[in-house]
Amino acid sequence: MTRTPVSFSDLRTAAYCPRKCYYQRRQADEDREPPPEVESIRALATRYDELLEASPGALESEPIAVPAVRYRDRLGAARDRLADAGQWDRLSEPADREVFATGRHCRGIVHKVLEDPLEPSLISSGKPPENGVWESQSVHAVAAAKALAWEHQESVDRAWLEYPADGVIRSIDMTTRRKAQYRSALRAVRELDGPPARTNNRSKCESCEFAAECGVKTRTLRSLLGFGQ
Repeated sequence: MTRTPVSFSDLRTAAYCPRKCYYQRRQADEDREPPPEVESIRALATRYDELLEASPGALESEPIAVPAVRYRDRLGAARDRLADAGQWDRLSEPADREVFATGRHCRGIVHKVLEDPLEPSLISSGKPPENGVWESQSVHAVAAAKALAWEHQESVDRAWLEYPADGVIRSIDMTTRRKAQYRSALRAVRELDGPPARTNNRSKCESCEFAAECGVKTRTLRSLLGFGQ
């Protein structure tokens, strides 16, 4: 029996918390759309050269996450590093943008499609970790790589993660560990016939919009300060 491909967003959420994915999948499609500020941040990734030429005052009016001078330094360092490796032009002027790719098991939007070699680049509106990429984003990247590989019948060995609000661009290889994480997330989504067990990592619950529905007790500021104990 042919199964419907799983969305990239469901895979990404399941990698973060399968229970959150369960509640998210029950929402109406319109409630799952990203807020407008996400699109404004993603748009920065189409304007890198322009942003590098902008004055500090002009940069401050952009949706960047760090002071203007630091932002330009970071993005400039990324440009120099990637230009030396022959990658800057590929990322600044990709072969295609906003491509809906459907693979054997997953599907979704690939923000940038690079050619020679074929590689996906995903644009995150959030903050990057100190090193590497977040596990949920790694799973998303593997899914995008697999979808492109399936459509083009061509192997994809690397993917890119862009954090344009911070001026950070990173690449990841399609390692055995990353592929295993992807398969684990895919299996978790496929098995969602009821709410999974709650995560043991309660830090993930603090900002979760489904915390009340989930029934998990998060620590309030009052409890963190030791009142009422």
